[in-house]
Amino acid sequence: MKITDYQKVQTLDESNIVLIDGNNGTKTIMVTDFIKSLIGLTSSQDFISGVNLSELTQINTLSADDKLLIGTAAGNKAIGADDALFAILDAFVPKEQRRMIYRGKNLGSVITEDQKANIKNGTFKGFFLGDYWSIGSYTWRIVDFDYWYNCGDTAFTKPHLVIMPDKPLYNAQMNETNITTGGYVGSKMYKENLSQAKTLAASAFGNLILTHREHLTNAVTNGYPSGGSWYDSTLELPNEIMMYGSHVFAPSGNGTIIPNRYTISKTQLALFSVVPKLISNRATFWLRDVVSSAHFAFVNGGGSSYYSNASYSNGVRPVFAIG
Repeated sequence: MKITDYQKVQTLDESNIVLIDGNNGTKTIMVTDFIKSLIGLTSSQDFISGVNLSELTQINTLSADDKLLIGTAAGNKAIGADDALFAILDAFVPKEQRRMIYRGKNLGSVITEDQKANIKNGTFKGFFLGDYWSIGSYTWRIVDFDYWYNCGDTAFTKPHLVIMPDKPLYNAQMNETNITTGGYVGSKMYKENLSQAKTLAASAFGNLILTHREHLTNAVTNGYPSGGSWYDSTLELPNEIMMYGSHVFAPSGNGTIIPNRYTISKTQLALFSVVPKLISNRATFWLRDVVSSAHFAFVNGGGSSYYSNASYSNGVRPVFAIG
């Protein structure tokens, strides 16, 4: 809801009172208590914790049936109490903070024209971290905002949402045998086994899927990544950093050997920092990091970081940008 008539009250203070239209008629609530009750109503421990609704003196609880009355240029209008907090945030929160505020709302079974416009124009209106589309039998979730912005050997300057499915789309091998020759770029996964994921993502988001430049491993020496280069990237397996916030099993330097670990995917995706329980979802899936001459990294269904023989068939849970 767009609030246009705000001339009479420029700011709110503790003495202000909000009108609530509930099942038992119109009631009042102090502004300070109103904010607490709105946050409590989200019922999301991932958003904030420690709200005590018993502190409220005039309205002890808010329910989804309650309505907040908003004075607008077109007269008083109502908004559901359960939508009020995020409506306020959507109107006023800086876009950079959207990657720190978890909502987890179902955005529909198709991406709308308004949604497309608000991604392309970089305002990200109507989107918060963890929001998702249910398209087909898959849940496609927003895991970050502008993650790769201004990165790459050619700067990536398109506003974008970063999308991952909640669980693997299917299972596949990294290679037919236990080798990591050629690194990620040399793998059968990169050359062939991501094709189905690209098709599924395209069926959900079409030409919204963006291409950016990504530095990927293309050579392995004695079990460590020894070479890499820049490639056009649309959809890839994530790396360890994107999931955990750091390398875990990828080989590190020993003072003589400097592994090729260059990457612009260099921070943990926001969703997995704010809501770490969504890292595994009890599913096992591949990561693109070379661990040894026979192993690639992966996320274990039990929630731990791990590695696996390249010939094993594990989940494919890709990551990509739309905009």
